[in-house]
Amino acid sequence: MSMTLTSHPGAVTLGKQLNASDMSDTVIALLDERGTVTGWTQAAEQLVGHRARDVVGRSAALVLPSFGRASTTAAFVERCSVQNGWPGTTTVRHRDSRVLDVGLRISALRGQGGAEQWLVSVADTGGLSEEATAGSVWGPLLSRAPIGVVVRDRELRCTFVNDAAEQHDGVSADRRLGHRLAELYDTKAEVLEAVMRHVLCSGTTRVHEYQTCLPMSLDREHLSAVSFHRLLGADGQALGVCVISVDMTESRQARERLAVLDQTSARLGSTLDVMQASQELADLAVPLLADYIALDLEQSVPFGEGPPVRIGPLGERPPVFRRAGLASIHPGVPESPWVRGEPVPVPPISPFTEVLRTGRSHLDPVLDTTPGTWLDQAPALARRARENGVHSLMVVPIRARCVLLGVAIFIRTEDPLPFQEIDLLLAEELVARAAQSLDNARQYAREHTASLALQRDLLPRRLTGGTAVEAASRYLPADVDHGVGGDWFDVIPLPGARVALVVGDVVGHGLHAAAAMGRLRTAVRTLADMDLPPDELLTRLDFTVQRLGEEDAETPHQAPAAVGATCLYAVYDPATRRCSMARAGHPPPAIVDPRGRVTFPDLPCGPPLGIGLGDPFEAVELELSEGSLLALYTDGLIESRDHDIDEGMRRLGAALAQPGRSLEDLCDIATEPLSGRAACDDVTLLLVRTRSLSPARVASWTLPRDRSAVRRARHAAAFQLAEWGLEGLADSTELIVSELVTNALRHSAGPIDLRLIQHQVLTCEVTDTEACLPRLRRAHIAEENGRGLFLVARMSRRWGSRSVSGGKVVWAEVDLPYASRPRQVGALPAQPR
Repeated sequence: MSMTLTSHPGAVTLGKQLNASDMSDTVIALLDERGTVTGWTQAAEQLVGHRARDVVGRSAALVLPSFGRASTTAAFVERCSVQNGWPGTTTVRHRDSRVLDVGLRISALRGQGGAEQWLVSVADTGGLSEEATAGSVWGPLLSRAPIGVVVRDRELRCTFVNDAAEQHDGVSADRRLGHRLAELYDTKAEVLEAVMRHVLCSGTTRVHEYQTCLPMSLDREHLSAVSFHRLLGADGQALGVCVISVDMTESRQARERLAVLDQTSARLGSTLDVMQASQELADLAVPLLADYIALDLEQSVPFGEGPPVRIGPLGERPPVFRRAGLASIHPGVPESPWVRGEPVPVPPISPFTEVLRTGRSHLDPVLDTTPGTWLDQAPALARRARENGVHSLMVVPIRARCVLLGVAIFIRTEDPLPFQEIDLLLAEELVARAAQSLDNARQYAREHTASLALQRDLLPRRLTGGTAVEAASRYLPADVDHGVGGDWFDVIPLPGARVALVVGDVVGHGLHAAAAMGRLRTAVRTLADMDLPPDELLTRLDFTVQRLGEEDAETPHQAPAAVGATCLYAVYDPATRRCSMARAGHPPPAIVDPRGRVTFPDLPCGPPLGIGLGDPFEAVELELSEGSLLALYTDGLIESRDHDIDEGMRRLGAALAQPGRSLEDLCDIATEPLSGRAACDDVTLLLVRTRSLSPARVASWTLPRDRSAVRRARHAAAFQLAEWGLEGLADSTELIVSELVTNALRHSAGPIDLRLIQHQVLTCEVTDTEACLPRLRRAHIAEENGRGLFLVARMSRRWGSRSVSGGKVVWAEVDLPYASRPRQVGALPAQPR
């Protein structure tokens, strides 16, 4: 038997690269069959702090608490195997009472005359990261590899040996016991014995690699690694040498294949598309690991929707899987009955259900495809397996963060070798790497789906300008991955056919800015429902932003978080064609008249929202021609790294100065320069074209301040409704007008105006000089007053009030009959009769 040696001196090490020193555990003790320590090592002393004289001759329970009161070492080994599998993890007790986490192995040894000893070895795992102990293939690979153990005395004669040693050098136990190496090997024995003598003298652990050609496999070289440890007795003197060996042949092959995986698996994280990532894994594994591979993902994974699937009992409704990745050495993938995207049924009793239930991989080295097996539950799968010569199977769960993403199926057809443990370990390693990519893609799909839902909820789905304006918009988020940002816009219908127009910009972009934007948009809508003037609305919105910043502070004493936002708010009245607007640190709007002339009105620029300067906001009122174009936008449209704001405003004005073009065309023209390039800020554009109400659809009167005011108001309303063909609304409208005018007479001292507006609804407005806004209350039985607004609320679809210069307006709306059509009318009476 030939042998080639390579020396690796030094202490035992643990690492992620599998080499000779990785195969060697830290020898802790030799035990007799009663569990008494009979031999100790210097490495053991370094690990647990006990010297040989402290433990030799005493029970192993001194340092191995799990040994407990086991009657024999064999009984302890059997108990560990039943409870934890073998090998496994446990704890050892340090001399200073600390408890250390270790990986434990116990090997049975036999000597001459039937004597028995047990080698207990541990590897310290407490200092290793979770990734190092569980995320690498080498830990499981080494733990499953059989180790050979030989114990030699001071004269280097074999005193104890285990059965696995014969697999590494071809020497049987009977032939080995009582002999030295020089009596067994024809070459290199003197080198190994010199190493063992050095270990006996110095106590230093030595590691060597060597290649052998065993008698039972002359056509195959074996690579073995061997480590030498000095054993100490109770007196601290050397008893002999313990030799541990591991066959590294499969490990070397695994290392070579894993090196290929290392070089090629980097592309597994190159995509955030779940289906593409699955296909990349399939393409990578064929033919490196299998002749055919299929990846089936739980159906919610590609879309990021639905609750996660946990490993455990499947229950009445097992998860549904879809085929996501396919690869084969044969063109057309004839092994698969299902194509990508199709649902894949899971046989109720099969390796697949067992993997889903336990979360552990399944290895079937020789797959039985004959009738009468679990394959009968899936006839299509059974037929393909028989037709294509499927003979070996591995099923590996795809898991990430305790969530089951799917399963990977590895199959061999042409390769005659069945799958082995080493193949399963490499498949698990590859799937574990791919699971990270798939989980990232799943999380991205989930966030993208949530972002789209957030975008739908935060931004208006349909712009409703009513009779006041025609509207169109464009929104280009800088965060193109999620599709949301800090910009928002809105068109909010107001009473009296009016409409509110708003564009805002929260500092930043992405999901955080979008969340802040959603809160501000909600606040603006709430304030708009209060029908506040633009300057007052911005004042209250500023307070809201400051309060949100204070609420976002992590501690009460922390400085408020900076929200930071700009906003432009405008209210347009089609009855008067007047537009009132105010801005908070926002760019001014662009106004294009029907002839195409562009102006940017000089609006007072209030401070941005939330910075707490306390400066007032000012509103400006403009009269707009019918058909005027009003453009509200954010600074991302006019500002970039290539040009300043002034140039951007000139470019925007030129794009909008095209009379006759539709609003959609103008939106495209204005944003076209930004399409297809990376934006540093969100871009929002809101275009509205103003309309005006025909004078025939608006009637107004000034009422006298005497008892006849209510009668004249009722008469004027009835007359006007008859002119509009709305006689059916006369009773309810007259009652509403009576109550509103009565309240104005009772609570104000100046003139009273009545206005009726026919648009999408019928609006009744009463203006007086009292600034105090009315509120609805329930009158008690004995009270004579307090029922007017209650009747108005019952007779109208909705009612409200708003402050105006010099007083207030109280209004109520009445639904128009569906069949009614406004008709042209003549002159209305200037004064009610």
